Amino acid sequence: MSSVGEGLGKVEVRLKWDPSPFGESSRHLDIVAATYSADDPHGRPAYIVHYDSRSPDGTINMTRHSQTGQGFGYVEVMVLEFDRLAAAYGRVVVGVVIHQDGGRRTFGDISNAGVLVVQRYNELLANDFTQVADSTATTVAEFVRNGSGEWEMREMVQGSDSDPGPFSLEMGGVPRPRSEHAPEERQAGTA
Repeated sequence: MSSVGEGLGKVEVRLKWDPSPFGESSRHLDIVAATYSADDPHGRPAYIVHYDSRSPDGTINMTRHSQTGQGFGYVEVMVLEFDRLAAAYGRVVVGVVIHQDGGRRTFGDISNAGVLVVQRYNELLANDFTQVADSTATTVAEFVRNGSGEWEMREMVQGSDSDPGPFSLEMGGVPRPRSEHAPEERQAGTA
């Protein structure tokens, strides 16, 4: 779990992947964030943010979006401003989902895919989806308020076979027990 002094402020979730080979339909991945109330942190999301939406107060939004993976480096970026998020919210879960328009694709089918979570110049999480290679969607990180009201991050890479719609509703449910092969939680600021 992260503990960056005064807690998390402005965080970016960055996503990259290689475009489809010539002749194949586009590979389209999306970052999704589900925000939960402090009163019911594992219930239904208060709201969901994805490429076509933003949070009602503007604290979570997409600043870059790609439907193909074309571009240099990280082609999709979501910004989460935890230092501005209302006290009514106590948990945010961020995930990545693969659109299944061209037939079933898993993370193992997507080349050079990766997600990076940063606060300023501090890398909080980096993952290449290897451990969820057979999944079509995955949670990436969970952000929670601690007892002092400061935001902290936990790595939460857990694969799913859901389509985008159902995944965004179920991604923040009660976490499944970690498997013996799951990596230990990383401390913020470590690579």
